[in-house]
Amino acid sequence: MASPMISNSTTSTTTDRSHRIKKKKKVLSNTQQQAQEQEQRHAKWRSQAQQQIYSSKLHQALARVNLSGTGPRRGKAVREAADRVLAVAAKGKTRWSRAILTNRLKLKFRKQKRHHQQRTVGPSRSKKARFGVLRLKGKTLPAVQRKVKVLGRLVPGCRKEPLPVILKEVIDYIPALEMQVRAMSALADFLSGASSSAAASSGSSFPPPS
Repeated sequence: MASPMISNSTTSTTTDRSHRIKKKKKVLSNTQQQAQEQEQRHAKWRSQAQQQIYSSKLHQALARVNLSGTGPRRGKAVREAADRVLAVAAKGKTRWSRAILTNRLKLKFRKQKRHHQQRTVGPSRSKKARFGVLRLKGKTLPAVQRKVKVLGRLVPGCRKEPLPVILKEVIDYIPALEMQVRAMSALADFLSGASSSAAASSGSSFPPPS
């Protein structure tokens, strides 16, 4: 006849094993779910329908942008419009898209505040550039940490985030940028073709020289 101590230990071992199996299944299901979500995001950015929607929205946004400035200012306006439309296409489900939309609102508020201060106080004095303590400390960081900091600066909204968060955002941000490049290249080809055809038609309207 088995003793109660042995039966209790056997029961506890079986219970612990079942808990570990359930926990492992839960972790696997969460990992599979995350992998499926990432695959869906990648498929979304690679789809032709999404690229056409983005191209249409980008064309509408560029039509509202003031392109009468100089070269660098014009390029910055186009880049901001393209990024803003890309963030809207992401529907704010990622950290980088929310950071782009929030940064746009912050810049608008800063411009309004700066304009108001210049009107009330007058032009501000120029300040000398100072070397920050954080910049000096950054030179003494290990190589891996420096690379993580650089990667965090490249992805919007990830400047002070840990590496797992940065990698998660990069996985979605890079396919979005690839779609942006494809859409802008197709839009540039379309506009250049339209302008060349318009120039050819206008040239053909003149009578041939006698």
